[in-house]
Amino acid sequence: MTAAFAAVLFFNACGSGRRSGVRFTFSFAETVSENPITGRIFLAFSPDGDQEPRIASYNSSRRRDGRVPFFAMDIDQLNPGGTAVLDASTAVGYPLESLCDLSEGDYFIQAVFNVYTEFHRSDGHVIWAHMDQWEGQRWAFSPGNLISEPMKVHIDPMRNQTVHLEFTEVIPPVEVPEDTKWVKRIKIQSKMLSEFWGHPIYFGATVLLPRGYDENPDMLYPVIYIQNHFSLDAPWGFDVEAPDPEQKDLFQDMRRRAGGRRESGYEFYRSWISDDFPRMIAVTFQHPTPYFDDSYAVNSTNNGPYGDAILGELIPYLEENFRMISEPYARVLTGGSTGGWESLALQVYHPEFFGGTWTFYPDPVDFRRNLLINIYEDENAFIVPDSPPGAPERMFQRTPDGQPVASVRQISRMEAASGSRGRSGAQIDIWNAVYGPVGEDGYPRRLWDLETGVIDREVAHYMRDNGYDLRHYLEKNWDRIGTFLVGKIRVYNPEMDSFYLPYAVYLLEEFLENTTDPYYGGEVIHGRPMKGHGWQPMTYAELARMMADHIAGNASRGADTRWRNR
Repeated sequence: MTAAFAAVLFFNACGSGRRSGVRFTFSFAETVSENPITGRIFLAFSPDGDQEPRIASYNSSRRRDGRVPFFAMDIDQLNPGGTAVLDASTAVGYPLESLCDLSEGDYFIQAVFNVYTEFHRSDGHVIWAHMDQWEGQRWAFSPGNLISEPMKVHIDPMRNQTVHLEFTEVIPPVEVPEDTKWVKRIKIQSKMLSEFWGHPIYFGATVLLPRGYDENPDMLYPVIYIQNHFSLDAPWGFDVEAPDPEQKDLFQDMRRRAGGRRESGYEFYRSWISDDFPRMIAVTFQHPTPYFDDSYAVNSTNNGPYGDAILGELIPYLEENFRMISEPYARVLTGGSTGGWESLALQVYHPEFFGGTWTFYPDPVDFRRNLLINIYEDENAFIVPDSPPGAPERMFQRTPDGQPVASVRQISRMEAASGSRGRSGAQIDIWNAVYGPVGEDGYPRRLWDLETGVIDREVAHYMRDNGYDLRHYLEKNWDRIGTFLVGKIRVYNPEMDSFYLPYAVYLLEEFLENTTDPYYGGEVIHGRPMKGHGWQPMTYAELARMMADHIAGNASRGADTRWRNR
């Protein structure tokens, strides 16, 4: 493309008076990669150089504050020495939709080439997506991704200008923390998942051992399975080092904003090793997919048989290599947010395998309130039904005191900019990948169009009919599974959750409280007003003690409960 022709495209893309004469070119040498690369190029614009622009932009987009904009485009088989061009006709951005919206000024810029892998799946589809490198699907940090040196430029959208960025570095591998006396980490290849993806797929776990584990080689222990997003940190932040005063202040501020009672990792450590604490094992999973940092721990037509693999490969590996009680009563679950949904789903789908769940602020558990959207009746995810012209659109996020933060349209735009075909690695796209069907092109079929908000009713019904609406699944299957769930479901629901999640929990509670033959025998606890996402009414140590009491009370007759006696 010649510069003159490019200038015409810029003008047409932006419209009269918004002409963006700036374009960006990218290349890499054979010393960086000898092979052509397919993926997505991100270009970040930071107003200052305090932090690398790629990191500032990624963090800004995930915080949904949009303070450090980025623009992106897909690249197919860029050869070493070749050139890719990002301009107003090719770039998709967030929070700015177009390069035409970029104001004149000085910026610190940096590019990232998020590398995709070709997968030949067992379902016959061939797709390109980012193979997680044990970083949790974070394009700004993923090992193997290419990055350019940060540079300062002056941008004037009204003038013709070409800025070239060279990919000169490859992000190095993740440094996995070393094992300690207390914390062990495992990573294994899944046969089931590798067969599905046609590529080696790994998952793993971080295991927290109890005091006295090495000194009592004949002792078996119950297990707390903690569901969460991808992390290599120890369960519940377990940390043998006391935090410095600044970190302690940050933690206290986080705890204050959430309105709960979570303690620091060091405080939890002090409880975990105390004389009167029950001896248990705590485990977190690592199970990133090519679509997200977490599989949601269930089988999925897009992600593959993660549920079967976790129960059939990962947990048996853990029980074989650590001294765990391999009985349902001794396997309990907990988690919040995504992990909240997972903990409930694992308990509900496998009522005879797990002994109870303590679920906190879960992702939508009733799709009649998927955020604020009724996916079965509403026509549009962005627009409130029967709202007058000019009325506010649906919100996606708020503060605990009710202030709107971001709309569903804005978050949809962020995900569209972060990745095409469901490859943003973000929230809406993973819901589609986990709950929804495969599209004709092999990528997840979307519940709603990210540009217009129009809901695909066939996708909505697929999600319900395949059991991902947990309240509907419970109601449909209560006669079959209810007996095995009595006393096993506890849900903690903050009244002002940041993502409008309480309303689905209310509908779940309505069903559970009306169960008969049997009655569910659990509890749903609501937080007081102004309790937001992250709220829990007990410390981790208190929660572990509650779980220990529950496990001991359900232990098999004659079971070894010395772990309970400390």
